[in-house]
Amino acid sequence: MKIPSIAEIDIKEKKIFIRADLDVPVDKSGVAGEVWKIERILPTVRYALQQKAKVILAAHMGKPGGKVVRRYSLEAVGAELSRALGCEIYFPEDSVGDAVKKVSVDMPAGSVMLLENLDFHKKELEDNIDYAKKLAEIADIYVNEAFTVSNQKRASLSAITGFFNTVCVGLSFKNEIENLGKLAKPDRPFTAVIGGRCTPLRLALMEKLMDSVDSFLLGGAVGNLFLKTLGKETGRSDIDQSMIYNAKKLISSSATRGIRFIVPVDLVTVRGDLKNDSPSYIISDNNIPTGSTTVDIGPETRAQFANNISGARTVFWNGPLGVCEEPGFFEGSRAVADAIAESDAWGAVTGRDTAQIVHDMAVEGRVGYVSRSGEAAVEYIINGTLPAITALEERIK
Repeated sequence: MKIPSIAEIDIKEKKIFIRADLDVPVDKSGVAGEVWKIERILPTVRYALQQKAKVILAAHMGKPGGKVVRRYSLEAVGAELSRALGCEIYFPEDSVGDAVKKVSVDMPAGSVMLLENLDFHKKELEDNIDYAKKLAEIADIYVNEAFTVSNQKRASLSAITGFFNTVCVGLSFKNEIENLGKLAKPDRPFTAVIGGRCTPLRLALMEKLMDSVDSFLLGGAVGNLFLKTLGKETGRSDIDQSMIYNAKKLISSSATRGIRFIVPVDLVTVRGDLKNDSPSYIISDNNIPTGSTTVDIGPETRAQFANNISGARTVFWNGPLGVCEEPGFFEGSRAVADAIAESDAWGAVTGRDTAQIVHDMAVEGRVGYVSRSGEAAVEYIINGTLPAITALEERIK
């Protein structure tokens, strides 16, 4: 079902409840970090202000567990929003109650109110209907602009939709589902680059992509798992033995479907682990010595990956291919980012670490679409929906 964006409905001079993801760190001086989360919602907020709407922003921060914990106050976020929008931000001391209602009535058209941290109320975490109703009382239209947390069941994401006649998504949210949705029917050949930590969710992602992918390029801990599954020694690299069975199934299924499974042919390793400050060296036979740890893919593998990407029409990348937080073990990820940017393929890059890589390399505008939505993006690709999207669709019916 098609969910409208805020730009597709009449919001002129209405009270707009915008659920955002503003869960950012705040330093000791009270300055908000990860401002990209704030910047991401600005187009939606500015559009609403242009329509002379009263904008009511709602979000959570940290894990206060349903109690008021002052270090998790959204006050610093309000200050950053005020700076970015160039206007005063009304900031009540709670997210519900008489004071909030009064501000919603008294605030002029074309202004913004930011509610205090939703997670100061335990009922938010419980998807409680009564709390959701109180949140909804102050607005006419509901807007979900929090794709990154829409895989969670919360009162402000799910239960609340039942109290609005009009629901929609924000501009960033709409952009996210439209771009990630392209992976359901990608232009072929379709290459998927999978790295990072080896989790059940990543293996489920690979299984889902089997329906349309032509090649898997594997690195990071995911690559180590498949090397181990293929009978290679992986040294000190962590391998979850419980995942080897699923890895075998994926390898077998790929062979049946004619999908290329490309694992590293050489690896950058260090003796011991990164704490030892040992020099790195390259292993070419894929059998990592017992006392060594994999930290990146090697130069031959980088060239192989780049060659495959150059012939693709669609490239999906999730997870770094090395210990990218260490400057010396960034080359595999750099090679993939460069290859996507230089290819004619449309790319979709997901995962916070992976997105940060392309941002740091200044190639965001050349790789296609970059999502910082983490697990929510992966779950959307796997399931084609998220709990909060289902809630919106049920209200639209």
